[in-house]
Amino acid sequence: MQFRYLVTGVMITMALTGCQRTSSSPYSNLPGPAPLQAQPVPSVQSNQLPAPGAADASQFPAAPNAGGTQMASLPPGGGAEPATAMDVSKESLVGNWRVNAAGASCDMFLTLTNLGSGARGGTRGCVGELTTMGSWEVSGKTVLFKNRNGDVIGRVYKSADTRYDGTTASGQQLSLSR
Repeated sequence: MQFRYLVTGVMITMALTGCQRTSSSPYSNLPGPAPLQAQPVPSVQSNQLPAPGAADASQFPAAPNAGGTQMASLPPGGGAEPATAMDVSKESLVGNWRVNAAGASCDMFLTLTNLGSGARGGTRGCVGELTTMGSWEVSGKTVLFKNRNGDVIGRVYKSADTRYDGTTASGQQLSLSR
């Protein structure tokens, strides 16, 4: 009977010694980081700003495309919507679309996550200007696709329940379907 008490006592002692905290961590003897050295601070200067409009025009860079580079664009306002265009809601556009642009197929993904004035969107496997798509938005019955700079790269109109047709900024035919 006493043997049982002795064995129980030894087991409890062994269990408790396994729970003791030790300071033999491999990280306990590492030195801390060296203190940072103070850095000199330059003196602060003050001056008056020139009056608006009095700045020298030569200090500003040239406007984009000043070198005669041509960029494709859609007509101002994007032209009139077709009479057959159906009403569009952002919620009905969310998700994956199969895109056919200039005879090539790719995927387009539209979300409701805000990005600038529109919503986030993107493409996979597309070629040409659709590779730069970053956002999209609905304007009346028109869906506008924009690049990461906010420039319109294409627009489509709802032509059936699960189909949209239109053009890219360069004039290529563009259709979306599910």
